[in-house]
Amino acid sequence: MTHIILYAIVPIIVVMLAGYISGKKGIFSGEDAKKFNKVVLDYALPAALFVSIAQASREMLAKDIKLSLVSLIGIMACFMIVYFVFRMFKKNTGADAAVSALISGSPTIGFLGFAVLEPIFGTTPSVALVVAIVGIVVNAVGIPVGLSLMNASLEKQPGATKKQSAWIPVIHALEQPVAWAPILAVVWVLVGIPWPEWASPSFNLIKGANASMAVFSAGITLSAIKIQLNWQAILGSIMKMVMMPAVVLILGLLWHMDPLNLKMLVVAAALPPAFSGIIIADEYDTYVATGTSSLTLSVILFIGFCPLWIWITDLCLKSMAI
Repeated sequence: MTHIILYAIVPIIVVMLAGYISGKKGIFSGEDAKKFNKVVLDYALPAALFVSIAQASREMLAKDIKLSLVSLIGIMACFMIVYFVFRMFKKNTGADAAVSALISGSPTIGFLGFAVLEPIFGTTPSVALVVAIVGIVVNAVGIPVGLSLMNASLEKQPGATKKQSAWIPVIHALEQPVAWAPILAVVWVLVGIPWPEWASPSFNLIKGANASMAVFSAGITLSAIKIQLNWQAILGSIMKMVMMPAVVLILGLLWHMDPLNLKMLVVAAALPPAFSGIIIADEYDTYVATGTSSLTLSVILFIGFCPLWIWITDLCLKSMAI
């Protein structure tokens, strides 16, 4: 636990705090953070995912079928639960509930996945596969579903114009390097093309900027938004930090997942809410303050919940083995 705190959590806090202070001092702005995010999502993260997965084997991919199914079912089940829970409240519209699901029902795997998992589990193809699979679920499934639910609600409002088709976000998500790069890497492995070692350094240089730039940018983003803590923000944080990793853990145990993959997936599910949800909320001017507050609270809670969920997972795996 000491290793996890010192090597995975403390560095994130330090770098995020540096970004937050830089934002508050005016050294960087929210617009700068968006540019940093673009570098991460369009270059650094795709490079990290591609080169890591391309070094895997067919046997490893076959073993990770359960990982894919548990990720898809577990994350999307929690996504829809968050949506329906927040839809029940009188003051919330369907669009508010959709943004809640995009935030509290989605882990920020693209920004913090490698930053958290690699210090704990090492720099291995297995880590990259977890980040890639969860990232595809969040970006290629969760975001289109959330936008579809949001558009359906907005269309019912008086004077509203027809919004874009639900298929447009799906196509747009798959066009992004963060989506097609891991898919291309999986195809590369399935075809059986050996990965040349001499090609790795060309990817590793930009790959190294992924975690640090993502966390620094997150700090800038937090400094540029107004925090208003309320009971809905607290509920969203609890559902994200408690419900999602619990659901994933239960599904993984029932399906007898590989223990290491299960531990990594539980930690991935316990990550703070996806920053993409805040970006969408800001774009639609929907649920911005509460969503941002929930994200901020979850980042703080993650400091304690990360080692807690690793301990709980180890405990469950030992009890299942007895």
